[in-house]
Amino acid sequence: MTDPRYVPVPYRPERVAPEESARRLREDYAIAERRRTVRAFSTDPVPREAIEDAIRVAGTAPSGAHRQPWYFVAISDGDMKAKLREAAEREEREFYERRATPEWLDALAPLGTDFFKAHLTDAPWVIVVFRRDYEELPDGTRLKGYYLNESVGIAVGFLIAALHRAGLATLTHTPAPMTFLRELCGRPANEKPYLILPVGYPSDDCVVPDLSRKPLHEIAELR
Repeated sequence: MTDPRYVPVPYRPERVAPEESARRLREDYAIAERRRTVRAFSTDPVPREAIEDAIRVAGTAPSGAHRQPWYFVAISDGDMKAKLREAAEREEREFYERRATPEWLDALAPLGTDFFKAHLTDAPWVIVVFRRDYEELPDGTRLKGYYLNESVGIAVGFLIAALHRAGLATLTHTPAPMTFLRELCGRPANEKPYLILPVGYPSDDCVVPDLSRKPLHEIAELR
């Protein structure tokens, strides 16, 4: 017997001709291939509407049981970004100087990273992503989430792609531990910090590591 809460609606997406599908995918790849992680940001402003629309795109991601277990806090306030940077650098310094293994530090060396996080104050926006483990209903009932990390990870991927297509740069920053972010952003106990995304335009003197991506045959097989 079908659950009465299941209410199907028609879904008739555009049927695209194979040659047009191929053209669109080549175009998308050409755009995606130019994306790079950026650590040097311009302080030039980015419109609030651009951030709102990018987050709307992220919110279209699929999620376990359609729980949509994500929450985005977009910060442009200078004082709040300064507090975030201070706390993040404190944790990152501990990581680089004490917690990271030599193997891990060696893997990071070609990327030129360290515990100084100027991007957290230079970038006009910093988006803090939270994973919502459950929702608490007005009667106190907890609505459990499913496939939380997978769902939030997909939403973050949508967000990064949307920002890149809009000509904006970002990077994924995961200080460890990140518990300070919940207090800083005033989020409830059912939400856990997932990652930080500074967002803006690359600075005029921005440089990135000379890296290459694995070719298709190293990341996939078609049977």
